[in-house]
Amino acid sequence: MSAAEAADRDSLRQAGYRRSAGTPRGEARRQELLDRVVADLAVNGLVDFSLRRAARAAGTTHKVLLYHFDGADDLLRQAMVLLRERRIADSLARVNLAQPQSLATRVRAIWPVLVSEGAQVYNQAVGLMMYDPERYAGLAQGGTQQYMPWLMSICPPGWSEQRKHEVSEMILAALRGFLIDSVANGNAEAFEAGFEALARALDREEAVPE
Repeated sequence: MSAAEAADRDSLRQAGYRRSAGTPRGEARRQELLDRVVADLAVNGLVDFSLRRAARAAGTTHKVLLYHFDGADDLLRQAMVLLRERRIADSLARVNLAQPQSLATRVRAIWPVLVSEGAQVYNQAVGLMMYDPERYAGLAQGGTQQYMPWLMSICPPGWSEQRKHEVSEMILAALRGFLIDSVANGNAEAFEAGFEALARALDREEAVPE
């Protein structure tokens, strides 16, 4: 939290405001604000994100946001978590785990979700992490923590947890690279050749008995 944000929080406390976090009404209001900020991030990305920009998007004031969140960094972290949760849910909806599909087929099925609205946010998060790792490393690390269980869930059920983890690490690294490459080339389909190589690698992995 910046010094200015801390000062505003102190002024709220001195004015007698108390957080309603944990109450149904307070949680509903917090979620409403967070949803609006997430919608803004999905369209406008992370560049120039600030508490005041978030307040405009949420239709409120920055002091109201400070009543519900611990500053801009905390709000951004929570918004990113929610964005990922929604993308993971959309991705899983495209994969029928009850059907005997190859892992490569399942990974291909989720690609359209990864390049849909909001994809820029994740590319920008990687860029910010490279630019200022001390402040933004948590954005990428948080993504890994959320994505790994999801990727492991689409691996063959007979695999050991270690094998699922190793292969999911490879998939995550490849998909991140494809996302960045699709932006660099200005074409979301530019990943096709690399994806075919990834698919062959996954097919070979599945052919190896546990």
